[in-house]
Amino acid sequence: MSAEHHQRRLLSIRPVIRPVDRGKEATGGPGLKLPDRMTAIAIAEPGGPEVLRPEQIAVPRPGAGQVLVRVAFAGVNRPDVLQRLGRYPPPEGASPIPGLELSGEIVALGEGVPTDMLGRKVCALVTGGGYAEYCLADWRHCLPVPPGLSLAEAAAMPETLFTVWHNVFERGWASEGETLLVHGGTSGIGTMAIKLGKLFGLTVIVTCGDDAKCAAARALGADHAINYRTLDFVEEVKALTGGKGADLALDMVAGDYTQRNLDCLGADGRLVTIAVLGGAKATINMAGLMVRRQTITGSTLRTRPDGFKALLAQEIAETVWPLVEAGRLRPAMDRTFPLADAAAAHERMEAGEHIGKIVLETGLV
Repeated sequence: MSAEHHQRRLLSIRPVIRPVDRGKEATGGPGLKLPDRMTAIAIAEPGGPEVLRPEQIAVPRPGAGQVLVRVAFAGVNRPDVLQRLGRYPPPEGASPIPGLELSGEIVALGEGVPTDMLGRKVCALVTGGGYAEYCLADWRHCLPVPPGLSLAEAAAMPETLFTVWHNVFERGWASEGETLLVHGGTSGIGTMAIKLGKLFGLTVIVTCGDDAKCAAARALGADHAINYRTLDFVEEVKALTGGKGADLALDMVAGDYTQRNLDCLGADGRLVTIAVLGGAKATINMAGLMVRRQTITGSTLRTRPDGFKALLAQEIAETVWPLVEAGRLRPAMDRTFPLADAAAAHERMEAGEHIGKIVLETGLV
């Protein structure tokens, strides 16, 4: 698809807002008394996993357009680690509690939320607060949990699904028949990119840090997996594409990888950067970029306006969620930890041993 088509498609979507019966607007389910306090995982100070500590804090109450979710599971993501280290502060107005995605049951509604949302099992993208027994979410950023999708799986989807869909298919303009290069093929982002890419007709090449992870990535659907510790991924991509190069690269490294990614791309190739784990600065060959008409772009999702996320959620609900409902899209799951063991979950993520998503379980739902 062309860039213009993708932009028109996203901008034309409007949330479907059902009428609200003001007389029945709810702050809790029938007979439900919300607790005043809850367990949440606080960051005592910037540092290692040990700074994640359970604390008792007030249960938040939903404002206009918000729902309160009794959390069943919360996804663990790399931005949570960066926040814990003091390198990724929450945006203004967001909860200081880490956690960008969750699943659970809606137990209270704020003003303006359709009353039939009460009691629904949902997963949601949030700007923070997921590592807790209760969390606020914008009702427009919630997706229903269909039969056959466990709450653990549901919690593992929003952050990676929203990120990959927007960056690969909207910013990256991926089209059926193209070749996508993804770094970190067994990460949460990488595994979602493999699955979405294959469902939408892409050839997917990934890089991984060892042969076992390469095998795991291929088992998840990747067409090719390159061990970047033993092989030059630039030369391998060129060989795998018959010298043409990939059409699109999704990168979480940046730094010195930037020019190497451009070298992997063919004419009119697009490089989309979503993290800078290898460094925020890069030196590139602008003449080469111009000759091959390449594009560099990137984005972060957490600080985008709520309205943008609502439009993105609606597109995902219409375009991708039917695949979830049909059982064709499921996240790759790694391990589940109790909420109180969030430090152990972070240790596993930082060790780089996980394949797919790590989630925390509250035991409430």
